[in-house]
Amino acid sequence: MPRIHLRRPFAAAATALAVGAATVLTLGGTGAATAAETGPQTGAHAVLHTADEPMLKGSAKLKRGSGDNVYFSIDAHGFADKARGTFYVSHHVGPEWGGYFKGQIDCLLTGGPVAVVTGVVSEPHFKDAPGMPHVGDLKGKRFGFTVLDDGKKDRLGYSWAIDGLPKNSVGKCESSAPFETLEKGDYTVHHWMPPREPAKH
Repeated sequence: MPRIHLRRPFAAAATALAVGAATVLTLGGTGAATAAETGPQTGAHAVLHTADEPMLKGSAKLKRGSGDNVYFSIDAHGFADKARGTFYVSHHVGPEWGGYFKGQIDCLLTGGPVAVVTGVVSEPHFKDAPGMPHVGDLKGKRFGFTVLDDGKKDRLGYSWAIDGLPKNSVGKCESSAPFETLEKGDYTVHHWMPPREPAKH
């Protein structure tokens, strides 16, 4: 749960009912599925990482209150708008409300231990519950994610941090500061930039 003066995008169920639907992030998991189980592909279909390109990979559960379960899983490789890969986000509050969305990566930039990535949603699924916000159709929308790879203190941010609901598309490689902390999981950022040509005088 963010400790900054923003509209809290992922609030626990009690907070969601107290402050209203507009300030709650509406991402969710259905059933027992988690990002680690249904996130980016592995094995024969995995996106291979090479040493001469940026990379962001990992899955994690955000640190939230009891019953508020939020997972992000990202597998992104390649430079700028040539990036490829997948992302998966799930959120559920208790047994009644929640869902997920997943899609394809379309941009990745790194700077040291920080990575910013965007992707377009290809498959969303949420179920409504009384007193909880309605997510709506996310298919075809672009969302951003930011990761700080800081050993055992990784952080994560997302483009709808201010909006409260993941509704508004952003430009390629746009997201927020990584303000969320992790309960468990890990992300790995491999920084790479193409060589720059010397300035011409």
